[in-house]
Amino acid sequence: MRGDLAKREPAWVDEWQEKNLYEAIRASRAGKPKFILHDGPPYANGEIHIGHAVNKILKDMIVKSKTLAGFDGVYVPGWDCHGMPIEIQIEKQFGKHLPREEVQAKARAYATEQVAKQMKDFKRLGVLGDWGHPYRTMEFRTEADEIRTLGRMVERGFVYRGLKPVNWCFDCGSALAEAEVEYQDKVSPVVDVAFPLSAGEEEKLAAAFGLPVSALAKPVATVIWTTTPWTLPANQALNMHPELAYALVATADRWFVLAKDLVESALKRFGLDGQVVAETVGEKLGGLKFRHPLAAADAFYDRASPVYLATYVESGAGTGIVHSAPAYGVDDFNSCKAHGLTNDEILGPVQGDGHYAASLPLFGGLKIWDANPKVIDALREAGNLLHAGKNEHSYMHCWRHKTPLIYRATSQWFVRMDGPTADTKGVMQTETVGETLRQSALKAIEATDFFPQWGKARLHAMIANRPDWCISRQRNWGVPLPFFLHKETGELHPRTLEILEIAAQKVEAGGIEAWSRTTAADVLPADEAAQYDKVTDILDVWFDSGSTHRTVMRGSHADDLAYPADLYLEGSDQHRGWFHSSLLTGAAVDGRAPYKALLTHGFTVDGQGRKMSKSLGNTVKPQEVTEKLGAEIIRLWVAATDYSGELSIGDEILKRVVEAYRRVRNTLRFLLANTSDFDIDTQAVPVEQMLEIDRYALAFTARFQAEVLASFDRFEFHPVVAKLQTFCSEDLGAFYLDILKDRLYTTAPGSHARRSAQTAIWHITASLLRLMSPFLSFTAEEAFKLFAKPAELEAAKGTIFTTGWHAIPAVGGDEALVAKWERIRALRAEVLKAIEAARSEGKVGSSLQAEIDLTAGGEDHAALASLGDELRFVMITSRASLAEGAEFGVTVAPSGKAKCERCWHYREDVGSVAEHPGLCGRCAGNLGLAGVAEARAVA
Repeated sequence: MRGDLAKREPAWVDEWQEKNLYEAIRASRAGKPKFILHDGPPYANGEIHIGHAVNKILKDMIVKSKTLAGFDGVYVPGWDCHGMPIEIQIEKQFGKHLPREEVQAKARAYATEQVAKQMKDFKRLGVLGDWGHPYRTMEFRTEADEIRTLGRMVERGFVYRGLKPVNWCFDCGSALAEAEVEYQDKVSPVVDVAFPLSAGEEEKLAAAFGLPVSALAKPVATVIWTTTPWTLPANQALNMHPELAYALVATADRWFVLAKDLVESALKRFGLDGQVVAETVGEKLGGLKFRHPLAAADAFYDRASPVYLATYVESGAGTGIVHSAPAYGVDDFNSCKAHGLTNDEILGPVQGDGHYAASLPLFGGLKIWDANPKVIDALREAGNLLHAGKNEHSYMHCWRHKTPLIYRATSQWFVRMDGPTADTKGVMQTETVGETLRQSALKAIEATDFFPQWGKARLHAMIANRPDWCISRQRNWGVPLPFFLHKETGELHPRTLEILEIAAQKVEAGGIEAWSRTTAADVLPADEAAQYDKVTDILDVWFDSGSTHRTVMRGSHADDLAYPADLYLEGSDQHRGWFHSSLLTGAAVDGRAPYKALLTHGFTVDGQGRKMSKSLGNTVKPQEVTEKLGAEIIRLWVAATDYSGELSIGDEILKRVVEAYRRVRNTLRFLLANTSDFDIDTQAVPVEQMLEIDRYALAFTARFQAEVLASFDRFEFHPVVAKLQTFCSEDLGAFYLDILKDRLYTTAPGSHARRSAQTAIWHITASLLRLMSPFLSFTAEEAFKLFAKPAELEAAKGTIFTTGWHAIPAVGGDEALVAKWERIRALRAEVLKAIEAARSEGKVGSSLQAEIDLTAGGEDHAALASLGDELRFVMITSRASLAEGAEFGVTVAPSGKAKCERCWHYREDVGSVAEHPGLCGRCAGNLGLAGVAEARAVA
């Protein structure tokens, strides 16, 4: 009953591997249409968690269901092997500042160990796949083909080098991808800072407000509000909204320019009284110049901050004026560039480790977070600090280190989302593309099916609004960008496409380590080598996994896989991760998405809906569950949970899953036990000769199977489990099998009545085992080996997974038959209620002790009357009579007859055979002791 899953499953896993089960399944589907679920690679670092289990089990269920549907279901598991987390592990173990080749060698060894550990756990979950030939992004050929993919994107004009603010982590020492950013609450200093009007700008200011210059009775300043005082040393402009109303506000010692709607709140914050002197709109203030607030403190800061008009400025809080440090904000950067600021003119005093350059006046050498109070003190001393406080707000953090990030303008390599695809230098592009990458990607989304449907809007919004993709990283463990830049002009070598292929060949032969050893002199002619610098950046790890549609599906595993994939399946965070990067590389390389459909599942939470964390102690480790309850319980939990939202798991939830599993297992035990002496080939009863209730059982099983297969086609499993529970407990356990017990246990072994029942339950079992096998894989395999005949088992290579959905015999007039029996079941429920009431009153014990008299009219009477003597068997009573009446009615009375010790029916003929006084005449006949065997009407 319990199954001893935890003890027995490991032996089944070993057997599957020893017998090459996956290969046998693939061989059985040779020549069939392929179904490709391309694996989104987990990261090769750390043991798997419950989220990994959900992901891999969902994939396994889909591939198995597609295989049983007749497809060649291919599943090549993969791993993401490059990137920061692994490199950080190497730094922890061996220290920082190791030579690049040594880092790469140690990282490769570490990733290899992690893949082996994770693979063992995935196999233990019952996941079938090509475990002998997985893909790993660190395979030499895959690394080489990734360089070729980069080359193809360069060839099509999507790659360029530029100075832009990117997400920068001081701990990583590198730019980060959007998918590597998470948001947490952070307490930041908040300041209101005055920017004095530059000398000679009084006339322009007065004109903007419609005043004579003589009306400016006091010095004028504008005020910015910011939560990043550390960016003020790099201020180079101010932004105002062209359509926003601005006011000139008179206070005791100065006049201020503020957004009209924010005057009152700003003055209150400053602790000042004032009144509006004049109003204007932002458009008239464009080009006006103010002075840096620290201009008097050092000559470095003695510069103008011109007003640039920008529509991103908001009037909900602050002052309505935004300070612009183009090196540390995307909007700032775009605004300043649009107004003519060159890359060389952009100030970037913050270094990669988070410290100001030593040469920065007043704050040189300070870490920016430590510099915040110093900047505030300097502003106060300069007389331009109007207010300082604290503000808790959502702020971007590194998902690895959980530390705050900044935007930092650095020279990086980007994939262009908009505009002409040609490189600005015009030396690389060899192909003209008719649409931008954003246009191509958005068009691809429209051609993709989404499960659930809301994923479409989510991915569309992310693509529609994302900036250019920064694909370069300043680390060691990753695929290189094999570029050479001219030392004087900064331009790419004119033969870059050839160099990329040279690099790919070197990497294919010796891995990325081979390129690390390569110098300019090894690749370029002697007269050119000294003129070019070798780029040491590596590719963003999302480029690794995002390009597997080319490096794996059409590269290392092209013989097994096919392009495009039928399905990508990952967690909902991958709309900004793997789904996203795969779409961009696919659109850039092929002009389409590499997948036909995307399936998204939610995150795991505890029973109270809380996010799992070690600090809360609410994590659930799949390894511990498999050791205690068995992997089958995890699989059933995954299947039973609506993955489109959060997946709740905990001890109480798992207990309920265990009980559900036992109900299914108990149903299987009954079915197997009662077909163990039955041969479908020689003892089956033709459908038209079966008892009517048996024909109904085939019909409702066919309907159940059709509903399940429709759910499988939609990749929905929780409705399947719900239907399975109902099918086993209500359709079978509480109805059909409950009625069938008498016929199976008391009629003659080879009687028509018993063989009719066995024919029905054989087909039910054959269907049920296959329908449950995608998620209850261990149990279905165990049961199939007991159920299938030796010849069938041999033909199936010893596994249920080489078979297909069972073909249930057609039943003539099945719709009318089902409708009739559904009504009989409803009437039977009323009878059982009446018997239960009599039992609670002590009138009867079991239902067989009861005798019932029924009244019914119309169709109800006709349906019940058609049963004839089967009526008492359907109601599981010793006697049942039926009379016509206006309404349905039930009368229950205890039987006054003797109980047969064999069939437990209360009958007048108990003791009619002297040699067997405890038996009724029916049982004596069925046993061949006296009289004739019982005959049951076919109806």
